[in-house]
Amino acid sequence: MSYVDGFVLLVPKKSLAAYKHISTAAGKVWREHGALDYRECVGDDLDVKFGRPFPKLAKPKPGEAIVFSYILYKSRAHRDKVNAKVMADKRITATMNKKMPFDMKRMSCGGFRTFVEV
Repeated sequence: MSYVDGFVLLVPKKSLAAYKHISTAAGKVWREHGALDYRECVGDDLDVKFGRPFPKLAKPKPGEAIVFSYILYKSRAHRDKVNAKVMADKRITATMNKKMPFDMKRMSCGGFRTFVEV
């Protein structure tokens, strides 16, 4: 079964272009090192009437967009190998001390084991 790293973050709408630039470059690095898929998705239809809507969960401030992102791998072992290569890649390490266009302390992330694949 595949493995997914998932992320939810809040990006000021005025910073979406800068975030898109950074994440596009990062996505290319992840794919070059073996990730099967890399997606960055901006909230669009979030006023749902069931469950716990993302805005209630993430608590965006006025002017912030909710971004849901994921990276797909063959397995957790594959993810660990890919991420080790990515974290050693100079294109990524060069960005680690730079200011990001969002508050990293408000980002949620984690690894998810797939248990249903259709």
